[in-house]
Amino acid sequence: MDAFAVAVCLGLTMPRATIQKLIVVGLYFGFFQTIMPLIGYLAATQFADKVILYDHLIAFALLCFLGGKMIIESQKKESYHDRKCEASLKPTQMLPLAVATSIDALAVGVSFAFLRVNIVPAVSFIGIITFAVSVMGVKIGHVFGRALKSKAEFAGGMILVLIAFKILFEHL
Repeated sequence: MDAFAVAVCLGLTMPRATIQKLIVVGLYFGFFQTIMPLIGYLAATQFADKVILYDHLIAFALLCFLGGKMIIESQKKESYHDRKCEASLKPTQMLPLAVATSIDALAVGVSFAFLRVNIVPAVSFIGIITFAVSVMGVKIGHVFGRALKSKAEFAGGMILVLIAFKILFEHL
């Protein structure tokens, strides 16, 4: 659901949501939601305590930073249609978002190890569902972004900051 919410935020700021953009966002989130539980699963016996202690703080910091940046950008006088949404899909923007929304999946992977879950089907299912939900989120956000225009980026930034606090409070 975090990946879906962030995908909606990305869609909010896009003047054009092409199939390529939908797929790029879906691949980033789907890949990281697949790989993080796998990493957690493999590292379960050696690093479980450290992963669980700090995963929420890392996600909190990344989402607050990116959300704050979106809020600041929304206050600039630039026209909604003049913005280049391609910049938001660059690895420098997408990697922190994908990591922040999937870092808690490391702990899920640790749980999978303790529960002796068959990891390959589990992470495959997680990745496919995340891909599909993220693609839908971008499209939904794009539709609302066209209607909201100048308020879209501010709303997206606020959503990211709220997700950050939700993650932090869930782990306190």
